[in-house]
Amino acid sequence: MEVINEVYPSSEEQIKSMGEPGPEGPIYMVNLLKFKDKAEYKDGRATDLTGRAAYMIYGRAVSGILPKFGGQAIFGADVTHLSLGQVEDLWDEVAIAMYPRRSAMIEMTSSPEWLEASVHREAGLAGQLNIETVLAQGFPNPLAE
Repeated sequence: MEVINEVYPSSEEQIKSMGEPGPEGPIYMVNLLKFKDKAEYKDGRATDLTGRAAYMIYGRAVSGILPKFGGQAIFGADVTHLSLGQVEDLWDEVAIAMYPRRSAMIEMTSSPEWLEASVHREAGLAGQLNIETVLAQGFPNPLAE
């Protein structure tokens, strides 16, 4: 299995598939994040921020934006150890966000607020994997009241 971290979708297929309706009900987007050692802003601004620190600016902003689209930040944690399997380079962090449906994520990532915050995402990320998931049949919903 080849694994390639990316900051943006690299194929027309990926972009097209994100525009499809997707599964019924909420999706949980698993983000495997790899940070740059030093943040690099596209506009060339000088910064002493690490990639992680730049991404955290983005993460805090997105935590406030998500509820406006029916979503929420579910989980975020630093990766500390690979217990099973093999990868060339381990990710730095895992984050999970919930969206009520796939289209809500697309709406959010097209919003002016998200676009403004995303400069910090791009500056901080060396790459990532985004994996759309749904709750397994019969698995209890941790968000159910």
